[in-house]
Amino acid sequence: MNLESQVLAAFDPEGVLSRAADHFVPRSGQTEMALAVARAIEGAYPLVVEASTGVGKTFSYLVPALLSGERVLLSTATKALQDQLYGRDLPALVKALGVPVSTALLKGRGSYLCLHRMEMARHDAGFPERTSLRALTKVEEWSRGTNTGDLAELPGLDEKSPVIPWVTSTRENCLGSQCPKFRACHVNHARREALAADVVVINHHLFFADMAVRESGVAELLPTVRIAIFDEAHQLNETGVQFLGKNLSTGQLLDFSRDILGTGLQLARGLQDWQSLAGAVEHTARELRLCVGKAYPGSKLRWTEPVPESLDPEAWISALAAVSTALTEACEALNTVSDMAPDFVRLQERATELSARAQAFTGPAEPGGVRWLDVGMQLRLVESPLDIANAIQAKVFTDDKAAAKSWIFTSATLGDDEQLSWFTEPCGLAEAQVLRVGSPFDYARQAAFYVPRNFPKPGDPTHTAAVAASAADWARRLGGRTMVLTTTLRALRAIGDALQATFEASGDIEVLVQGAMPKRTLIERFRQADMHGGRGCVLVASASFWEGIDVPGDALQLVIIDKLPFPPPNDPMVEAKARLLESQGKSAFSDYFLPEAAVALKQGAGRLIRRETDQGVLVVCDSRLASMGYGKRLLRALPAMQRLASEQELNDRLDLLTRSDTTAYQPT
Repeated sequence: MNLESQVLAAFDPEGVLSRAADHFVPRSGQTEMALAVARAIEGAYPLVVEASTGVGKTFSYLVPALLSGERVLLSTATKALQDQLYGRDLPALVKALGVPVSTALLKGRGSYLCLHRMEMARHDAGFPERTSLRALTKVEEWSRGTNTGDLAELPGLDEKSPVIPWVTSTRENCLGSQCPKFRACHVNHARREALAADVVVINHHLFFADMAVRESGVAELLPTVRIAIFDEAHQLNETGVQFLGKNLSTGQLLDFSRDILGTGLQLARGLQDWQSLAGAVEHTARELRLCVGKAYPGSKLRWTEPVPESLDPEAWISALAAVSTALTEACEALNTVSDMAPDFVRLQERATELSARAQAFTGPAEPGGVRWLDVGMQLRLVESPLDIANAIQAKVFTDDKAAAKSWIFTSATLGDDEQLSWFTEPCGLAEAQVLRVGSPFDYARQAAFYVPRNFPKPGDPTHTAAVAASAADWARRLGGRTMVLTTTLRALRAIGDALQATFEASGDIEVLVQGAMPKRTLIERFRQADMHGGRGCVLVASASFWEGIDVPGDALQLVIIDKLPFPPPNDPMVEAKARLLESQGKSAFSDYFLPEAAVALKQGAGRLIRRETDQGVLVVCDSRLASMGYGKRLLRALPAMQRLASEQELNDRLDLLTRSDTTAYQPT
């Protein structure tokens, strides 16, 4: 029996999945995708699949991959999704299919406890006291019982806890085989397990980080793995360009300054003036940041000339030179004590590498790349390729038939045309097979769509206030159950503040705003908001909340998008892509801005309907969707929902959603 036949039998209504997997319901789209994946595996060619919400794409790629009998690399977008795949989906299917495969989970080194750095932290004079010391004690207690060292297992440790950098390693500060804790190292243990496993679950960040620096992890796996599957593949290009370029940050310099001071005082006190050496590096980092002045945090400064825009050339060049000088002096001092401990050897290597990066940014950018300054709490000097096409092509396509790859790329949103060119072109996959699988949901029955009439245009100063006022009215009518997605952080703050002020007095609706608490906590609180007779809830969010958020059932029945999510035209990466398209005789608006907006709009709308029984309304507060010619293209990217023609129809639909018989609703 070939692989296609095995897959078809597994997805049969009476097959092994129906008997072994909880709540399994045969879906034609799911089977269609699974068979396409099976053919790609047998035919040794790359496949791109857009599997709309509700298809069940995880089973569609896991079943043929597991039945193939070959080694498989699974990559997904986040560590949380990794944990779900490894801890829930894979074990269930391995058991259901009865296949004798071993599985392993591999994350980046920053996810694992570093035993050596944990010991050093307790004695480091620079370690922050109070809450961090309590957190360190908790980590130390947990370290005695953990087998994996995966910090995700430690309950109550926030992913942004200040103690994490003190108890984890980076590529820069890892001592490698010279580490006194090398034999017990959790990172090395995870890598050894991955190299021995049949199925390895990684994430996109690890994949590209490893590709960029050739660490002993994924890079060693790839030559022996013919099948690689990338879930949530729409994030691949954005993730890849972060790692396949160059960067230098004031944060890296400050980390180095802290480490040289702490290590020097612990292991070689009195042999060098560690205070002065560390202080010099810290001073140059702060001077570099001061060159930018009061630039708005979160802004990106163009860097098309030798010096970034609006900066004083003399001050900038002098500040970069001072960074190199301070690092060189640190390197010379470290050389005198390098035979005392491997920590000093690694610090010396870090100083050399950071100095080389600073020197690289004094010269011109690489051809085909774009350079800019990221301004925030720290300053990041960034040079990036425009896409990952060359990197992916080098891995996937080969003239050697014996080495042909079956790489599968899938997501719910990969483009707005039949060839999924929004994804395939920047990822170098124009020659790959493409499949689009529609959603099994009945959107015409389950969902409605509304564009408010006579609403201020997005450029109007009153637009954001109008969104907030309307959102308050609609959320009050629905009793909460509302998510407001904004396209900018400025709109996030303005709408969040306005809604909180509106509902503060009555207290009948709680307003949650992104940034007020960890993302996972916000989502869980939103899901549980009106259960057991509690208050209704409105969640105001931006950026990462447009995708990957799953709130099924009645907890979310209204999604409001403030305006069409076009890329910011003044972003250096956006400008560079637009210039490249124009130089090729293409239209930046039609070939870049519109597809980007269509995909983002599709992702935002995808938060609404997550199950066959869900009901809801999508409102886009942007009249351009109805008045401009390009609005038709954007509307085609959305599911075929019922179109509401007036505010009264919207109110009637919201009223209907508050009744107990919503699942029985049939549109006229």
